[in-house]
Amino acid sequence: MAQSYTLHELARVVSGRLIGDGNIPITGFNSIERADVGELTFITNSKLAGVLADSRASGCIVPHEIKKLSMPQIVVDDPDLATAILHNFLLTRPFVAGGIHERAVIGKDCTIPAEVTIGPLVCLGDRVRIGERVILHPGVVIGDDVEIGDDCVLHANVVVAHGCSLGCRVILHHGAVIGSDGFGFATDRSTGCHVSKPQVGTVRLDDDVQIGANSCVDRAAFGTTRIRAGVRIDNQVMIGHNVEIGENSILVAQAGIAGSTILGRNVVLGARAGVSGHLHLDDGVMVAAMGGVHNNQSKGAVIGGVPAIDVKIWGRAAAAYKRLPEMVKEIRRLRRELDGLKSQLQKDKKK
Repeated sequence: MAQSYTLHELARVVSGRLIGDGNIPITGFNSIERADVGELTFITNSKLAGVLADSRASGCIVPHEIKKLSMPQIVVDDPDLATAILHNFLLTRPFVAGGIHERAVIGKDCTIPAEVTIGPLVCLGDRVRIGERVILHPGVVIGDDVEIGDDCVLHANVVVAHGCSLGCRVILHHGAVIGSDGFGFATDRSTGCHVSKPQVGTVRLDDDVQIGANSCVDRAAFGTTRIRAGVRIDNQVMIGHNVEIGENSILVAQAGIAGSTILGRNVVLGARAGVSGHLHLDDGVMVAAMGGVHNNQSKGAVIGGVPAIDVKIWGRAAAAYKRLPEMVKEIRRLRRELDGLKSQLQKDKKK
């Protein structure tokens, strides 16, 4: 059964100001259109207040007081943040250990506490150390000498290769691969054959890292590929060997980072952005979707395009690009006029 909280209790969770009946019970969260009695909804902009008239929700999170609103309000400074906090709060359930499934395969000398859930067809290598309240969904594969911190959740078919380590509260979504070999090789120019370079390093994911489905984090050639605390990585993202990603950075779908590049804190890479190897992107750098970064970027830079430049310049250049055919025609016309003027001047000089 869903846990019930009063609006007053929920307002306290986000330090919001309650307007209306605070004793109404709330058991869930939903969009304006789908919310029913007993559920909470939200708006991020007062312009959306009109659509609340037809909502059956029992309460609403709002950015500031909305006059003549029939339902109770929780007024907050940042509705988007408050919504995320309260939705997680309402979904939180006590951990119930499911134990080790009979069809799981456990290697030698593993450390596994009683409070875990290990699903069917999970395979643990030797000397794996697992923290408290860890959940390993079906088909997870853990290599030798891996360490997994408390409260981690690894969804179906995740792979964590040998020697890698996860901090606490790490979430890896379906099919993520941590610790595959980095892409390193030398080419014999006389034969054209490629000789792979051994990748003998590891990967470290710090606390509260979340990685999306089918994303890959390569192990270091030497040393450690490091994803620091609070990083959010979307689906199908590629992170090369020896990359370091600073705290609370965000990598959106299909972004890619080549080897030995370092990202500072709160860096944002838009969808399909690419970053070359051996670069440094300082704190707060933002790269627009499909941007291609080929040089170091200073703190707070906002860039886009290929090669990536200041996003305002790139925006003006992109706007001009569609006018190029017309501009070429105009240049040709002006060139003909100029040639005509030159010809006329030469004739005038001869007279």
